[in-house]
Amino acid sequence: MMNIRYSTTTTSNNYSLWRLLNLGMKMRWIIPCLMLCLTIRIMLGGQAHAQSPLIHTGEVVPRDVREMYDRGAQYLASTQTEKGDWQNQGSFSGPGITGLALMALLASGEDPNFGAYNTQVRKAVRSLIEAQNDSTGYIGSSMYEHGFAMLGLAEAYGAVDERTIWPDTKGKPSIGQALELAVRTALTSQKKNPNGAWRYSPDATDADTSVSGAVLVGLLAARNAGIEVPDEAIDRAIGYFKSMTSPSGFVGYSGGLGGFGESTARSSIATLVYSIARRKDLPEFKAALDHIKETIESQVQGYPEYGRYYQAQAFFQGDIASWEKWNTLTIRYLKQSQQPDGSFSGSYGKPLGTSMSLLALALNYRFLPIYER
Repeated sequence: MMNIRYSTTTTSNNYSLWRLLNLGMKMRWIIPCLMLCLTIRIMLGGQAHAQSPLIHTGEVVPRDVREMYDRGAQYLASTQTEKGDWQNQGSFSGPGITGLALMALLASGEDPNFGAYNTQVRKAVRSLIEAQNDSTGYIGSSMYEHGFAMLGLAEAYGAVDERTIWPDTKGKPSIGQALELAVRTALTSQKKNPNGAWRYSPDATDADTSVSGAVLVGLLAARNAGIEVPDEAIDRAIGYFKSMTSPSGFVGYSGGLGGFGESTARSSIATLVYSIARRKDLPEFKAALDHIKETIESQVQGYPEYGRYYQAQAFFQGDIASWEKWNTLTIRYLKQSQQPDGSFSGSYGKPLGTSMSLLALALNYRFLPIYER
């Protein structure tokens, strides 16, 4: 079976086109589907000369990135358990890692239904859905896990053929149903929280910018996928980030400005959520972006794979010239640090370190809808 690497373009209408194209590939109606995508694009005001969704980005993605990504994806594929998750050391494990690893495999450019990792993708999606509480919609044991799991489901929604997930689909939730339930859980948790944000427990009355970033990005991805997320919920969460962003671009952790001191990761999270929530007009966005631009040539201290994961998206969404500079330096660094088995070490084990390191490189491919500008 031929593997097709596909890409999105960078306009607000492309998410729907990407989903339509994927449906066409599932049904082998590639030429008619391309014509349909082109027609819709023109009707929506797009330009006929825009990048084709079928363009093979291997011709423009640096060779070092392609080689590192392939080796890292192979490592993830080979270490996935029969249950569809990944065994990880330390306290951070479970559906959160599964969601990130799923995203890393989806971002590789391989067709998720017929490509090299289609089996691993299906198993990961099943694992996320099976980890969800049927009544509450909660995934995992913390809102951190819930946020990353929700993000993984949002990126898989519409890309993965629902008919291939379960051996017997009778009575089994679909990706869309699981995603809607996960969104409802996040919104219910937010309503209980006087800060309008999130902490580790869904019933928490305090909040922090790290957990809130994971949940908010998951909600924004779900909204991008067509799931209803009220503007009020986004506004409240952005209001929390505004209250935690200082004029210098430092972003607090919890309980007021300053938190645990300067953090490139937290300033990157703030830059990212302001960007994808379309709040670049805010002075807090400019302050956070200017701050992280000062750190381009410095390695993140403390949980570096976590910092790079957010830096990549923040620079790409905030200032493409800064991302290009940062990306060149990061490619060089990660090439030196990749292990012989294709993995990347991390503060919380190889599965998480590898997933986040690959996702830091994934902007070179730009296959995931959440990575559109």
